[in-house]
Amino acid sequence: MERPKVIFLDAVGTLFGVKGSVGEVYSQIAQEFGVEVRSDILNKAFIQSFKTSPPPIFPDAEPQDIPQYEFEWWYKIARKTFEKAGVLEKFTDFSTFFSEVYIHFGTAEPWIVYPDVLPALVNWRRLGIELGILSNFDSRIYSVLQDLELREFFGSITISTQAGAAKPDPKIFETALEKHHCPPEVAWHIGDSVAEDYHGAKKAGIRGIWINRNG
Repeated sequence: MERPKVIFLDAVGTLFGVKGSVGEVYSQIAQEFGVEVRSDILNKAFIQSFKTSPPPIFPDAEPQDIPQYEFEWWYKIARKTFEKAGVLEKFTDFSTFFSEVYIHFGTAEPWIVYPDVLPALVNWRRLGIELGILSNFDSRIYSVLQDLELREFFGSITISTQAGAAKPDPKIFETALEKHHCPPEVAWHIGDSVAEDYHGAKKAGIRGIWINRNG
């Protein structure tokens, strides 16, 4: 197999994942606000809310306004999650609760780096392959990568909220390629979503590689 010039990697579910589940994190922080709710109920509600949300793209936003748009996008998902779980009205101050959750997910605390990641990154760097993040995550990716000690490996970071397009749209792949002055046929993209990562990459002319973290 011919060595690629660039390997792009998805972030959540590929490089790192949530410790336990989003539902567990939501449940633990909700307890601090006096709201008791089972983590499995919250996780099911979160998955439903996340999947039915529009993609996190803000094509008309000024760069300085994007963090606020990101915050509001996630706020709607979190609010809908607790609404579906039937406990939204139990909060006396949901906005303050959500702010704490949002900040929390921008740190290393709720995340775990998969054990195969660091050896792969070190090996690719040794081989002289350029690396880039290509993710539908938001601006918190910068602080998360820094806190997880992964930031140094990546020459570029391309995220949907800043690119104005989300995977599987070819536009976000094209934006990432431009940062490396790389034609699609000598790039790979690795991710855990068949639709967004594998098929999205192939549609953009990039070699798509699906990584199955669920066995």
